[in-house]
Order: sequence, then structure tokens, then C-alpha cells
Amino acid sequence: MQDANKHQLTMTEKVGYACGDVASNFYWRVFDVFLFIFYTDVFGLHPAVVGTMMLVTRIIDAVSDPVFGAIADRTQTRMGKFRPYLLWGILPIAAAGVLTFTVPDVGDTGKIIWAYATYIFMMLAYTFINVPYGALMGVMTADSKQRTTLTSFRFIGAFSGGSLVAYITPELVAYLGAGNEQLGWQLTMGVYGIAAALLFATTFATSKERILPPQKKATPVLTDIKDLFSNKPWLVLFVLAMVIMVTISLRASSGTFYFKYYVEREDLIGSFTFVYMISLAIGAALTPLLVKFMDKRQLLIVLMSIVAALSAVFYFIPKDSITLMFVFQGIIGLCLGPKSPLVFSMYADTADYSQWKTGRRATAMIFSAAAFSQKLGGALAGAGIGWTLAYMGYSANTTQTADSQLGIVLLMTLIPAVFAACAVFCIKLYPLSAQQLEEIQKDILPDSTISDSDEASLSPKKA
Repeated sequence: MQDANKHQLTMTEKVGYACGDVASNFYWRVFDVFLFIFYTDVFGLHPAVVGTMMLVTRIIDAVSDPVFGAIADRTQTRMGKFRPYLLWGILPIAAAGVLTFTVPDVGDTGKIIWAYATYIFMMLAYTFINVPYGALMGVMTADSKQRTTLTSFRFIGAFSGGSLVAYITPELVAYLGAGNEQLGWQLTMGVYGIAAALLFATTFATSKERILPPQKKATPVLTDIKDLFSNKPWLVLFVLAMVIMVTISLRASSGTFYFKYYVEREDLIGSFTFVYMISLAIGAALTPLLVKFMDKRQLLIVLMSIVAALSAVFYFIPKDSITLMFVFQGIIGLCLGPKSPLVFSMYADTADYSQWKTGRRATAMIFSAAAFSQKLGGALAGAGIGWTLAYMGYSANTTQTADSQLGIVLLMTLIPAVFAACAVFCIKLYPLSAQQLEEIQKDILPDSTISDSDEASLSPKKA
């Protein structure tokens, strides 16, 4: 039996890897919480235009994910396959962040063109650095429990960084802008760019790629894609991640509108989102403990069922019951927190399954196509928000009509509840059990594949 210690990750590696998702959330959490309302209330775009733009640009970006994944899988440097991108991507993502939150004086049509161009650039820059970062987890260790622990650290970093961003962004924009909100957003994204650069560099310095693909002739990209679509566990996760992302993005983006226009307490947006992000972080931290009592699949079913029920009940909370809103949001966050560590560790498991079945391994392709799924879910959520607000008569920076308020409440409550219920159905279709995974990993990781120096290559075995 293989020495388990050879699969163990050090605390430095775990914390260092988590720094990468802290960095990513200086961008992703801003997109998730503030970008939509920035485009409508600061940039000055109609909500329907924003919704369509988010759908179009994120689909373009999502399609690019497998492309970047294929490129990363075929990258060979003395620094590794995935680690170099953590350095190469720093300048593009920092520049894109500032440009996306710049409001040019070019008229309505010019603004739309600028918004499309900079947002596409932003998402491509994010993909360039984040796809290799996600794939890196799949080659740092081959142990499924260690992967779950590593993804828990990752998403503790993500949710902690997201909590910080959610809480300080409104105040930072106001402070740096000194009354000029447009300038405040530019300077805030500049600060975030510097912080993200330092954090990505930390991940690069502390991580180590241990698992190498089978030593054979390079596989054509089309073969990698074919392998994906014959990988049933991955296909289930693809749909599941998309549905859950719709649920999360609907609640996150509409929450700013909910407090500004329905509750009429704009001052609570930062605190409300902060409570949610902290709850997500706690949920992620509890994941390694929870999987000791319940397998990943069953745990996801229970958690998403609770999310569906609580989101539906949220609809009936009176607008003056602030404490109750915070309590419900905190519980929903606790339930959604384990989702990311669980799903991403399951993606790594599907990479093992693919190698066991085909004798080929394309880790970055699997993770980048997973990012495709999440971004497609975010795109659908963004489009849904924009089109719903436009249909219900939303008008920026004014008192909303009863119909407009109803649309905002539905986007925050009942609509996400429906998608969470759909996620439960998807999870039930996931076919890999813990026992199956153990057998698969015994087959592809024979004792001889891990050297004393912990430099390993996976040994393929066809089904």
C-alpha cells in the first residue's frame, strides 16, 4: 500500500494555494456583487443592455476556457505546466480590472462598445490566470481526501477574500473617489490589482506540481474534448455547476438591488454581503469534517435542498425584518459554502476516472470546461436579471414601482429556489461512489508511481 504521507500537502502549500483564490476574488466577487449595479447606476446603461452584454460576453469567455485549458495542458516549462501562468497573467488582469471600471465620455453607443470590449478583455484575462490556477490543484496531490482539504483551503481563501471585498468596496470607492464615484471605482480596482499580484506570486512560490500526465505522444485537442463528453461523472458536474452558479449569481447580484430599492437600506449592502461571505467561508472550512460523516454526493443533496427551501421562505420575509434577512442569508451561506470544495474536488476525481477509462489525462481541460459551465451559469443569471428588471420597469437611481420591486424580490428569492431544487435533481445523477473512486485510484496510482522525492507521474490503466 502506498505511503499516505507521500500524498500529504504541507500547511504552507495549502495556505499558499488559498492565496490564489483570495486574489481571484478581488475580481470575481466584484463582478458577482457590484458589476451589474455599476453598469446600470454608475456607467448609465439600460438593464436590458447589461443583461444581453453579460450573456454575450460571458459565452465568448466561456468558450475560451477549454481553449486555455488545452494550451495549459500542453505547456512545458522548467517551472511546470500551470504555475507559470500565475506570473504571466498578473499584468493583463490588473490592467483589465481598471479599464472595465472606467467610464469614458464617448456617448451612449461608445459606452456600449467600451463596456463590451473591456468586459471581454477582463474575462479573458481572468481565464488566462484562473484556469491554470484551478488545474494546479489537480496535480498537487493524487489523494482524494487531500484534494477535498486543499479545495476547502482554496475556498476559505475565496470566501475570506470575497468577504473583504464585499465589505470594504463601497467604503473604498467612496474614500478614494472623494465624491467622484467613477474615479473611486478606477482607483479601487487599481488597489485590488496590486494586492492580487502579490497573492498570485505567493501561490506560485509555494506550490509544487507532483502529478504528471502519462508519458506518451501528445494527445490531439479533439481527443481531449471527446474524452470529456464520454465522461459521465464530468457531464453531470458540468450541468450541476451551471445550475448552482445560476442560483448563486441571482442571489448575489440581485442582493444589491434588493437592499437599495426594496429594503431601502443601501447602507446595509456591504454588511449583508459580508455576513454571507463569512458564512460561505465557515461552510467551506467545515467541509473536511462533513465528508467524514457523509459522502460528497449525499452531502450536496442535503445542502442544496436546504438552500431551495430557505430561498423560497425568504420571499415572505417583511421588508422591515432586517435581522431575519441576515439570519437566513447566513444559513444559506453556510449551506452553499461546502458546494465549491466538494464540486471542485469531484472534478479532480473525474480526471482520475477519465485516465482510468481512457489511459489519457487532460487535467486543465477538465477544469477549464468546468469553468465554462460556471461562467455560462453566471451569464444566464446576468441575462435573467437584466431582462427581468427591464420587463418589470426598473429605472436606475429612482423610486421603483411595485412591479419593479416585485421583480427584484423574485430574483432574490423564488427564482433561485427553483434553480436550487433543479440542482438537487442533477446531483442524484452523479455516478461515482467513494468506493469506486478508491478502486480507480488504486489502479492508476500503483506503488511505483510516487518516488521518494515525491515527483510522481500517473500510471494509466484503461477500463
